[in-house]
Amino acid sequence: MKKIEIDGISLTLANPIELPLHWVGNDELLKQLLAAWMVIDERDLPFNPRLVGKPGVGKTTLGYAAARRLNREVYLFQATMDTRPEDLIITPVVGPEGSIQYAASSLVTAMLRGGVLILDEGNRMSEKAWASLAPLLDDRRYVESIITGLRIKAHPDFRIVVTMNEDSSTFEVPEYIHSRLQPQIYIDFPEADEEMAILKENLPFATTSVLKYVVEFLQRGHAADEPYSVRDGINIARYAMKMTVATERSQKELLPLAVERVLGQEALRYLR
Repeated sequence: MKKIEIDGISLTLANPIELPLHWVGNDELLKQLLAAWMVIDERDLPFNPRLVGKPGVGKTTLGYAAARRLNREVYLFQATMDTRPEDLIITPVVGPEGSIQYAASSLVTAMLRGGVLILDEGNRMSEKAWASLAPLLDDRRYVESIITGLRIKAHPDFRIVVTMNEDSSTFEVPEYIHSRLQPQIYIDFPEADEEMAILKENLPFATTSVLKYVVEFLQRGHAADEPYSVRDGINIARYAMKMTVATERSQKELLPLAVERVLGQEALRYLR
C-alpha cells in the first residue's frame, strides 16, 4: 500500500480503480464534462460538475471515460445515507499491536495524487457529510480532518464529478452545496441507435435479433416514461441467452420470460 506523510502524520492511500467501462453514448456529453474540468487561465479553477439522470443511464461510465481521456488515476467513493465526514476524509484504523494508523479516503487520495474522484450517488449523503466538503468545492480547494487536525490541499490536477440519481434522493442536497456543484449535466435515455451501440459494446456475443428485440422493448418503455435503463436491457439479453443454453429453448420464447424476471410482470405490456 502507498503511504504519504503530512506534518508528521503517516497516511495510507487508497488504490485507484480499473473498470471495464467504455462510453459509447453521446460524445457531446463527454465534451461538456471535459470542458467543465478545463482550466483556461492561471487565475481559473475547474468546475465540480454533477451528472444527473435516472439509474442505469451511464453517469458513472461517463465520469470514468472522461477521467481516462485525461489519462488520470480514477478513484470512486460510493455515497450512502450513513456516510460520515470522517469516511470522506481520513479514518483511524487499528494497526499491528494495537497502534492507531490513518487511512486516507479515495477522495483525499485523489486530492493528493492529482487524480479524478467520482462521488457516486451523492444525493444519498446527509448535509453533515456534505458540509465537510464545502471548502473543497469552492476556491479554497481543501478539506480538514478533525481526527488528525490536518488541512489537506488539493493538487492542481485534482478533479471531482458527482453523480446523482434524480429519483433516489435520500436527503435534500443543501443549496450552498448545489451552488458549488456546477454545471449540471443531464443524461437522458439514449436514442435507439445509441442504445444498440451500447448493447453491442457490452454484449459482443449476442445475436442481432436479441439486441434488436431488447432495444425495441426499451424504446417503448422510454416513450412511456418508465425507468427501464440500458443496464436493464443488458441484463435481459444476458439472462435470455443463459437460459437458452441451460434449457435448449428458443431465445424468442425466453426473451419475454427474461423481461419478466428482470423487471417484473408489469413490464410485459411493452413487448411487441
